[in-house]
Amino acid sequence: MSGDLMRMLTRAERLLARRVTEIVGGHGHGVDAWRVLSLLADEGGQPMTAVADQVFLPPGTLTKLMDSLVESGLVHRKVDPADRRRIRAYLTPRGQALHDRIQAEIREDLRSVLTSDAESAHLSIALDSLVSALENRSVPVA
Repeated sequence: MSGDLMRMLTRAERLLARRVTEIVGGHGHGVDAWRVLSLLADEGGQPMTAVADQVFLPPGTLTKLMDSLVESGLVHRKVDPADRRRIRAYLTPRGQALHDRIQAEIREDLRSVLTSDAESAHLSIALDSLVSALENRSVPVA
């Protein structure tokens, strides 16, 4: 079962990423940029290390991507007032507007795949439960 689950989740992620890439690409960005915009829209200002962890990018790759998003006027960086050694990333109003447009397009696209709001909610709950369980479980080292 676990092999099947992993294969199904991987396939679903890749197919969804393909659809999202088409939508985000229509706005001149890639799926990694979308992941950053989405995280910052959901979570507000985030330390760069947290962004790297959440979007699964190595720090160097994230820095290049963030430089591009800053240059595009979608994101701005500020020194963290609580810890001046940290840099936090925030969406600009332009970044928020782009996020909202792309999010609406993605939701509309997914309505053609997930046949009801209940089905979508059920899938979200199941995936949240799986992620929480996996995050809280330690894997023994061989």
